[in-house]
Amino acid sequence: MKIDRLIGILIILLQNEKTTAPELARHFEVSRRTILRDIDALAMAGIPITATRGGDGGIAIMAGYKINKGILTSDELQDLVAALKGLDSVSNQSNFTNMMAKLAPGNSVISLTDSIVIDLSSHYKDSLSEKIELFKRAIYEHKTVRFDYYYSKGETTREIEPYFIQFIWSAWYIFGRCKQRNDFRQFKLNRLWNPSITDIPFIALPIPAERAGNGYTTPEPYQIKILFDKSVRFRLIEEYGLSCYEETDTGLLLSLDYTNKEYIFSWILAFGDKAEILEPKESREEFARLAKNISEQYK
Repeated sequence: MKIDRLIGILIILLQNEKTTAPELARHFEVSRRTILRDIDALAMAGIPITATRGGDGGIAIMAGYKINKGILTSDELQDLVAALKGLDSVSNQSNFTNMMAKLAPGNSVISLTDSIVIDLSSHYKDSLSEKIELFKRAIYEHKTVRFDYYYSKGETTREIEPYFIQFIWSAWYIFGRCKQRNDFRQFKLNRLWNPSITDIPFIALPIPAERAGNGYTTPEPYQIKILFDKSVRFRLIEEYGLSCYEETDTGLLLSLDYTNKEYIFSWILAFGDKAEILEPKESREEFARLAKNISEQYK
């Protein structure tokens, strides 16, 4: 894409005292004539570019207009690359890493065999990337999006004014104003299918302060007490840390606050017979009925 090449040329000019059109042409694998047109485009955009002829000539940015390359250290740039490569993991295009890799100060190199690797994708990477790109375009164009949504109460069709895309814990969400509910809502992208941008424009409204931080209002939490077998200690530590439980003679006692009963029940089920709900009584009885129903299916 031309815009990526223009940014790349600008970065090279900022990094180096000067360069030449043939060198830029080889670097970007285009013709010398294309590079000269790109230089003209940068100059028209207000970039103070100078070009001199001769054996010691070349293309450069006018003295006094360069960014101090000491603004970012190599370590800081490496962190930027790690973050941007994380975005690349859910993108159909991979422009960020190539662009940032050219920003290393002086002759230093930002290694692409990183010490930190962030992968934000999932088994649904292809469809997820398409959804993210679609919502990015809709947000930019200020157009509503219509989609089918599958959740615990069944299936619904929604139309929203998209505000921003979020990555929370292990999932991607779109936050926006739902036209059916006339309120701000958050929708999980993996539950959202057949999205399409409409021709209906919208004007973004101010987001209420209580929603601005996390995109939604957290319901009042409930508490549950669970006794785990000591053999699953590592899993509790992995999920909630070293001091999350109380060690007793009969096992590991964990007290949790939760807001989603379906999620907490499914999490406890994953421990099989290594977990037992102790309190509250209502949750213990409901979970017992669930376990009984599961058992009946296998008789």
